[in-house]
Amino acid sequence: MVSPAEFELRAREMVQVQIRERGIHDERVLDAMLRVPRHEFVPAALLSAAYEDRPLPIGQAETISQPYIVAAMTEALQVMPGDRVLEVGTGSGYQAAILSRLGAEVFSIERNRRLADEARERLARLGYEHVQVIAGDGSEGLPHNAPYNAIVVTAAAPSVPQNLITQLADGGRLLIPVGEMRHQVLTLILKHGSQTLTRTLDPCQFVPLIGKGGWPEGLSRFG
Repeated sequence: MVSPAEFELRAREMVQVQIRERGIHDERVLDAMLRVPRHEFVPAALLSAAYEDRPLPIGQAETISQPYIVAAMTEALQVMPGDRVLEVGTGSGYQAAILSRLGAEVFSIERNRRLADEARERLARLGYEHVQVIAGDGSEGLPHNAPYNAIVVTAAAPSVPQNLITQLADGGRLLIPVGEMRHQVLTLILKHGSQTLTRTLDPCQFVPLIGKGGWPEGLSRFG
């Protein structure tokens, strides 16, 4: 069994070696990555691997992303206290917890009802009061709570869903992995009035975004 002191040590090593030394410099993001207990968001059988530099399975053909990717995506979003943020793909709730730690009001949507229920209970138990988890098709967004200052999609889409762009506030940011089934690029969309600016960031590989704005229903994993 890993002790609380050992988890704290591993968290500090994760932030220093996997994140800071690889170019993440936003101190608010680094602090959030340190303070959110990643081991609370992985299955019990994988506790000893919670702070390793790799994604981990969480069941239902989904994963918790590797720490560096979570930090890089969070830094790119430039979330500020009071921002309204939509997360598409709750998974275990880890990314939502990071966003909440930055002071955002988070709406997180998860297509798998079991994972949504588990994440909602976990986040409530850990005291993340400013996160709402909703079960539904995240590729359609959550229009009744729009507009959002930032939208982050934690699953890969073949193209950017237009309805997510329409749910951004003026000055809003949308971050989404876009590409083929086995290879995508993190894509950042900046909205200014009726105009958008697109930037490509790091290559990546995520589980597929299933739904009307993503890959076809019935496709549950890469293969």
